[in-house]
Amino acid sequence: MRFVIQRVTRAAVRIDGKLEAEIGPGLLVLIGIAAADGTAQADYMADKLIHLRVFADDAGRMNRSALEVNAALLLVSQFTLYGDCRKGRRPSFDGAAPPGPARELYEYIVTKVREKGLVTGTGVFQAHMEVELVNDGPVTLLLES
Repeated sequence: MRFVIQRVTRAAVRIDGKLEAEIGPGLLVLIGIAAADGTAQADYMADKLIHLRVFADDAGRMNRSALEVNAALLLVSQFTLYGDCRKGRRPSFDGAAPPGPARELYEYIVTKVREKGLVTGTGVFQAHMEVELVNDGPVTLLLES
């Protein structure tokens, strides 16, 4: 499982020009799910995400988590995070989970994060989405299970 985590001042997802979800200050998280992933990986990643200290404390150091600052999250499924570009000129997506299991794990992660009380927006699984963001810092991190 892979998460691309971006600290944002705001982020939004649009489908066919229609606003699907938006957040203010918080985290935009692109979520890629591998074929071998299961709930153990999802539990680890959801826990790591909400406790990751990427927000500034009073001294300006990244020392506070999303939970501590009550940050909003925007979770967007992104199978292309498993695009393998090492051979040829077209990415291979053989490492990505098939849509059915990927959707289940994506929804599982969303539920786990929402259980912690954080405002959580989502994209639409398998939809063509326009994702816009204003990266804060910029802070962009890759988290893998």
